[in-house]
Amino acid sequence: MTKYFEEIEDTRQQGKIKYLLVEVIVMTIIAVTAGADNWSEIAMYCKGKITMFQEKFGLKLENGVPTDDTFQRIFAIIKPEQLEKCFRNWVKSAFETEVSEIISLDGKTICGSRMDDYSFIHIVSAWANQAGIVLGQVRVDEKSNEITAVPKLLDLIEVENCVFTSDAMSCQKKTVEKIISKHCNYVICLKGNQETLHEDVRLYFETALAQPQLYDFVKSKPKTEKGHGRIETRQYFLSTEIRDFVVQEEWKGLAAIGMVRSKRIIKGEESTENRYFITSLTNLQKFSDAVRKHWGIENKLHWCLDMVFDEDRCRTRVDNSGENLAVIRHISLNLLLYQLNLSKIYEIYV
Repeated sequence: MTKYFEEIEDTRQQGKIKYLLVEVIVMTIIAVTAGADNWSEIAMYCKGKITMFQEKFGLKLENGVPTDDTFQRIFAIIKPEQLEKCFRNWVKSAFETEVSEIISLDGKTICGSRMDDYSFIHIVSAWANQAGIVLGQVRVDEKSNEITAVPKLLDLIEVENCVFTSDAMSCQKKTVEKIISKHCNYVICLKGNQETLHEDVRLYFETALAQPQLYDFVKSKPKTEKGHGRIETRQYFLSTEIRDFVVQEEWKGLAAIGMVRSKRIIKGEESTENRYFITSLTNLQKFSDAVRKHWGIENKLHWCLDMVFDEDRCRTRVDNSGENLAVIRHISLNLLLYQLNLSKIYEIYV
């Protein structure tokens, strides 16, 4: 693993370097994978595993192990974009994404990272559902949002023939254009940030379901699932009748609109929710599969980061240390998922 991090620039004064940068990074990855949540735990774990690091990982550790403060100082000066690039190169080498892989895009705020100005570290990640790994991540600039971060993330990850899914924040013309340019497809949720398009799609399905003989759409059979104290029935709808109210040239690759109707019964109370989508897919099965699997980024990635790595309580925020430690957690999660299947992780932590 050390070879993937050798290209990171070490900005420390060369004559005073006591701990090799690549060794510090590898020790941190192994410590976090083993369950260390903060710099103190990382340092404590590493001090007890010097022999293991030397014999199994080939680390020299000529001056022993850094203190917790030294770990933090080193990670504070590492350029996050360089660590992220090394992460992506490692993922590209170690894992293969399947053709037609469904990749979910979503953001997560690290709640414990609040600064004095009440800002937080917010990371947007790309999650490959079939492979069960993180493909990449970018930090959202403090004076920006996910709208600008998602295109940056798309530029960083190298995939093709995949399906990208996202919530309404990514329902932007530049985002879908970038996805299509990568020879991929998309399924993106519609909400109020695209008010006119959302209302057009809503009215279409409302009218089409009232007069189905006049409209051309396909629908799935209702499917009911029980669990977590509720009963939920979902049904998927897809239509390629989009010429009358959507300017296709403005939305690159747009081929259909979709709706998911969810009926829930929780403690005897029934509710119905309709969610609307734009997509470059025209196959109902592929559309429904993409919508269902989008939540893998919440149920698997974000859940594991909080329950396994206790990310939301991480208070690391000095310079680049918080963002870099978030990348380390993604590396550790990929290592865990590579060694264990996700069901075993659930068994351990639930």
